[in-house]
Amino acid sequence: MSRLPVLGEPVVLDDVGPPRRGRAYPAVGASTALLLPAALLLGALVLWPVLRTVHASVTSGGHWVGAAHFRAALAAPGTGAVVGRTVLWALLVPAVVTGLGYLLAVASRRSQEGKLVRLILVVPTALPLVVTGVTFRLMYDPDPSRGLATLVAARLTGRTGEDVPQMLGPGLVTVALMSAFVWAWVGLAVLVFRAALDRLPSSLADAVRAYGGTRRHVLWDAQWRPLLLRTVAVVFALVALGTSRTFDLILVMAPGSVRDEAAVLALRVWQTSGGTTTGEGAALGVIWLVAVAAGMLVAALFVRQAWPPPRDAEPDPVAAPPPRPFRLLAAGAAMAWLVPLAVLVATSLHGPVDAAARGWWSARPSLASYHEVLTSSELWRSLGFTLLLAAGVTATVLVVALLAAYPLAGLTGPAAQATGLLLMIAVVVPVQVIAGPVNEVLGVALSSGTARGLVLVHVALGVPFAVLVLRNAFADLPNDRLRAARLGGRHRWGMLRRLARHCRPAIVAVSVLEFVQVWNDLVVGLLFSGPDSAPLGLFLAGQTRGFVANSGALAAGSVIASMLPALLVVLARRHLVAGLVSGGVR
Repeated sequence: MSRLPVLGEPVVLDDVGPPRRGRAYPAVGASTALLLPAALLLGALVLWPVLRTVHASVTSGGHWVGAAHFRAALAAPGTGAVVGRTVLWALLVPAVVTGLGYLLAVASRRSQEGKLVRLILVVPTALPLVVTGVTFRLMYDPDPSRGLATLVAARLTGRTGEDVPQMLGPGLVTVALMSAFVWAWVGLAVLVFRAALDRLPSSLADAVRAYGGTRRHVLWDAQWRPLLLRTVAVVFALVALGTSRTFDLILVMAPGSVRDEAAVLALRVWQTSGGTTTGEGAALGVIWLVAVAAGMLVAALFVRQAWPPPRDAEPDPVAAPPPRPFRLLAAGAAMAWLVPLAVLVATSLHGPVDAAARGWWSARPSLASYHEVLTSSELWRSLGFTLLLAAGVTATVLVVALLAAYPLAGLTGPAAQATGLLLMIAVVVPVQVIAGPVNEVLGVALSSGTARGLVLVHVALGVPFAVLVLRNAFADLPNDRLRAARLGGRHRWGMLRRLARHCRPAIVAVSVLEFVQVWNDLVVGLLFSGPDSAPLGLFLAGQTRGFVANSGALAAGSVIASMLPALLVVLARRHLVAGLVSGGVR
């Protein structure tokens, strides 16, 4: 950019355009300074812990032992079943969520009740997995006088409660856990598919019909090939990665007597190492990390193109609503999705004694459980600490990610793709795998077991996803906005501020997702918190130790804990879709 006098007035000659797009981004020196905070956090609390875990998996006492720890870990009783169960979670559950999400997205399009259906389906997505576990444990209680699902099964089959197959028993506990996970994640799939379907250009279908295409050809050539196939890959990858973080659900929902029958690698690594660095625990962690990273790389091959489709693609304005059977399917799904929520709320509206002794349908409503919870100083301390923690972490992640995303958006070609892949892998690093080395780093920084250490871990885990989303948002900006930012910004900070203003939806998505993630967290608090830093998820999980006796107060606390994240997700759901699926490699 240069300034020349023309007729006595200064004129700015801007050379920002497609061939020289990178000129809108900082030079090497400034880029290094902007990337430094993110690099320090990720290097100290993600990269080095991963390398330390790999080193611990092949050494013992500083001496090389090769694959000895891997052989010992895999030969341990039950490990084969744990690995097989993990693979089943990673394949079956994403397939069910993806298929059901697509059907419900189609069934709820362009109908009067469609908005209400999608609103009901998306609420469980915002709930902490701890609350989801509490909800379904209440539903699947083996006593038919308390468990709604057990009572209904007994009535339908004409059996007694003792003869009905127990959903929380050793044979069906994995099925019960999977049903809870599907309930929690289908709303996300519906949102993503709905956004994709609404952006399908009608001209594609018209072109296929003009060349004699049948309905099958229209479905494949005008829907699946240009857009929906890639959307399926996005949804499947997101849910598959989510299944690697079922630790909270298993820990809360599965009774202690059957926890081993429900264990996956997320739980086994924690049971083996317990937040320390051990050989066998590190070996299991490396296996898990390699599997997750490989899955992420495979998914990246399907989402290389930008999503959603170009802004000039317009949907068919006269498209008819779905057939009546599909609309009935959507309405039925919405009612089914309301049942667990109704069970949770109804249980919370009964006193502690009534909730522990009998079902909510056989006792008079009462606010005694809410009174017990709200008069607890421990709950208020946990709520206040979690609110400050989530707000502070979100603000820090947003600042660090904006600084890093700004220079990274100027990368093109192999450098941009490699950066995207590294960020995607960093997003999915399981915290249980690196817990021991992270605690070592925090110990050196005098932050282990403190609120400061908890903040650092949350920030380090949240930065990769935030950078990925914001980098893609910056890179997607049209050239005219880059030119306007370059002309109007007198320095790099001014340009960054102007560019960020155009990326407001992505910033909202990152902020809401990070806040909800920290608010809903259990595993990070369990591994890194101390006596003065007990987050809300840890408080609720502690109440599940005496589940039946505490069921009323636990349900009331779960309702209170779910209000804020549910409200944020419902209000920001349109922005969240773009944030969740903008991780494609560019």
